Amino acid sequence: MKFLLTNLVFTLVWGAISASFTPANLILGFAAGALSLWLIRRELHPVTYPLRPLRILLLALLFFRELAVSATKVAILVMRSNMALKPGIFAYPLTVKGDFEITLLANLITLTPGTLSVDVSDDRKVLYVHALDCADPGALRQDIARGFERRIREAFER
Repeated sequence: MKFLLTNLVFTLVWGAISASFTPANLILGFAAGALSLWLIRRELHPVTYPLRPLRILLLALLFFRELAVSATKVAILVMRSNMALKPGIFAYPLTVKGDFEITLLANLITLTPGTLSVDVSDDRKVLYVHALDCADPGALRQDIARGFERRIREAFER
């Protein structure tokens, strides 16, 4: 039952990403999700998180807000005649501990325009992030800590 529900979520995400909710596309998404789940079936360990739909919704809303703000900032930076950027990589100390939470944080950072998760340290305590404008790495660290990481902890910590 859990795999069916997971695959239904995958199917909806497939439809949203492809911007097509036609029956044929949803069937294709369901098949791709089923194949993906089947391929990783041995790797799936039962991990239970408390169900906090409001907290998950708040995380999703934060992501969409950050997506819009960051896309606007990047568009303004690119349109300027003199792009006074200081690109760079900074180390972000992680407070989330689990693989799922670290992966989610890294993906949210990467999906936000102007930032890219580069690597995680071997001890999983530091995330390395590339920023299009890294003039103030301390402010970038605070934005991540007060934004995505806080919402991830609220939504998924046990």
